[in-house]
Amino acid sequence: MTQRSYKYYDLVMASFVTVLLCANVIGAAKPAHIGSFTFGAGVLFFPISYIFGDVLTEVYGYARARKVVWAGFAAMIFASIMSTVIVKLPPAPGWPHQAAYETVFGSTPRIVLASIGAFFCGEFANSFVLAKMKILTSGKFLWVRTIGSTIVGEAVDSLIFYPLAFYGAWGNNSLVLQVMVTNYLLKTGWEVVVTPFTYLAVNFLKRVEHEDYYDRDTDFTPFSLKT
Repeated sequence: MTQRSYKYYDLVMASFVTVLLCANVIGAAKPAHIGSFTFGAGVLFFPISYIFGDVLTEVYGYARARKVVWAGFAAMIFASIMSTVIVKLPPAPGWPHQAAYETVFGSTPRIVLASIGAFFCGEFANSFVLAKMKILTSGKFLWVRTIGSTIVGEAVDSLIFYPLAFYGAWGNNSLVLQVMVTNYLLKTGWEVVVTPFTYLAVNFLKRVEHEDYYDRDTDFTPFSLKT
């Protein structure tokens, strides 16, 4: 792939990593309840990372999106290590908030590993499907690609995360299935709702970057940082 300099690529990468970390660190710990639905609050924001993934792959191509996914993957690992170390450090005498701090930032290793693994597989599935669909549709019907790739990517993410993180731990495995399906529908529904904004972002970036990449000769291995 020819090396080029882009005006907004680094900004999109930084935005992707920011959303990813905030969704996992801030949103993951709180269950929310609206109407008859109970869901993890992070579900409202985590799908934005898939929107960034769609935009990156659509405009810059799979290889450059792959580099961004690896940046997010590394950031999640660092955040997990940092939170573990800080939670384990003895609190200062008289500081009364250790228990609350552990509740918010003390995720079990099982949940952390499930989250990281699900993110890695889901994001790459999302980018791969979108890149292939772009060729099959000759660049037409962007909404089909963004929604279709998110359906696949979020399915891979959910099928890995919820069983690995919670199967057998909640005492009621049917609840795990219920939460998995509900959160999956919410996350994919987000993609449909924000499709007009995805169009605006994609069209803007294609225009200012003078790029509309087609992955016809791309090596789709996820284990590379080559662009």
